[in-house]
Amino acid sequence: MQFEKIMKDLRQDGYCVLENALPDEIAQSLLAEVTSSNIDYRQANIGRAQDHQLNQSIRSDAIKWINKESPAETLWVEQMENLRLELNKQLFLGLFSYESHFAHYPIGAFYKTHLDAFHGQANRMLSTVYYLNPEWPENAGGELVIYNPENHQEEIIRVQPKLGTLVIFLSEEFPHQVLPATRPRQSIAGWFRVNNSSHNKIDPPE
Repeated sequence: MQFEKIMKDLRQDGYCVLENALPDEIAQSLLAEVTSSNIDYRQANIGRAQDHQLNQSIRSDAIKWINKESPAETLWVEQMENLRLELNKQLFLGLFSYESHFAHYPIGAFYKTHLDAFHGQANRMLSTVYYLNPEWPENAGGELVIYNPENHQEEIIRVQPKLGTLVIFLSEEFPHQVLPATRPRQSIAGWFRVNNSSHNKIDPPE
């Protein structure tokens, strides 16, 4: 992984887009995993206690949390652990853990503009998205759109969901959305977290 570019871009811009981020054998292993019948996707929720109707109005993807239940999941977790250690070493972020899930977006599925964390109210510091869509056409849609933190109507960048592309950005800073696509698409969404445990609160909560 191109650690130097990641650190430089995060320092300078707060986000990084990295093509061919992982070795091809890892990308292919993850692609084989999501195209198999082994994944039991469940409808995604918003937050921890929102109703299904609200979920459908904001996002329409399905997810499966990654828990090292397969060799491909283990490879992914190991790569993200290496990145966590490097981020802490170079940027002194104090990242404590990492959580992630596979995300399946059927044709037309979307995730409307949102923040992954709110200032002072969450423990997600860095968000990641890794794409698993080979030979993605330019006109198929499904881009990740990242907006200006100071102007939520101003686009900073659109990222095509092509196999091997990794996006990293500050969770509290950048509003973003996933646009509908004309074909199904797969990705891994994840978050590097800090530890907000205290004497009266265990973090992360169940």
